[in-house]
Amino acid sequence: MKTKKLGRTGLDVSALCLGCMTYGVPERGPHPWTMTEADSRPLLKKALDLGFNFFDTANFYSDGTSEEIVGRALKDFGVRDEIVLATKVYFPLTDRPNSGGLSRKAIFSSIDASLKRLGTDHVDLYQIHRWDDGTPIEVTLEALHDVVKAGKARYIGASSMFAWQFAKALYIADRNGWTRFATMQDHYNLISREEEREMLPLCADQGIAVLPWSPLARGRLTRDAGTTSSRQDSDVTGVGLYDATVEADNRVIAAVATVARKRGIPRAQVALAWLLSKPVVTAPIVGASKPGHLDDAVAALDVTLTPDEIATLEGSYVPHAPVGFS
Repeated sequence: MKTKKLGRTGLDVSALCLGCMTYGVPERGPHPWTMTEADSRPLLKKALDLGFNFFDTANFYSDGTSEEIVGRALKDFGVRDEIVLATKVYFPLTDRPNSGGLSRKAIFSSIDASLKRLGTDHVDLYQIHRWDDGTPIEVTLEALHDVVKAGKARYIGASSMFAWQFAKALYIADRNGWTRFATMQDHYNLISREEEREMLPLCADQGIAVLPWSPLARGRLTRDAGTTSSRQDSDVTGVGLYDATVEADNRVIAAVATVARKRGIPRAQVALAWLLSKPVVTAPIVGASKPGHLDDAVAALDVTLTPDEIATLEGSYVPHAPVGFS
């Protein structure tokens, strides 16, 4: 496994991050495809064996049970000091007041609950899952700074927002001497490239590590346009991210198939190799519900696309409305 520096933190992370939304108690979340603990543990162990040291989950995934399952597996199979463990805060776990958002109260409660579920005294990266329009960013940043100073998180990160919002947060943190965001987890793949306009140049300028989520567009880049899967059909989170009627997207999907066929490799490797070719990208967040998914992801690290192949993959892209911010 290749490693990269996580922005300006000095941390060494695997060039792929394992996204753990797939692992949790199915009855405790909106995804019927969520894998039980018994089915999840072999995949988490295989990831460690392949050299993954970067794991990303969230307090919201499967009502907190993803954190519980991931925490137990990493404790049993890994070495804590060698692991970079990330989780998130924002979405509410109940419909009661103050159970979500980014107020000081919500952040302090959420970090303690996450640490208890994960079975650790700190997380390496604590991320805001979304921007909170109902809380001034100054309140959020000061609370996150205090979480870091309390030793409960080593670094903080953000996810899915407009570039002006991220720039504002970085400026306010610097102005007040608070901990600044070290990472940006954003929606970026071959059929969703709007981040290239403002967010990615901002991250490159500020030394922010970019951790793209949905690098395979919820699997759409791995199969023919118009085909589906049981996971896609039941993916509540993915509703609204992609429009199967956009012909340009279908041409991009076909281009992935063409490059993969000529190389004799799976499409997933091509789509990931394209992301990995972008210098601003630190570690795509890959999901895995089968051992082969992990094997393909690792194999993509050794795929170097030619300029002509990259042009083929990018040639059909058309502008899209930004999605994934809510």
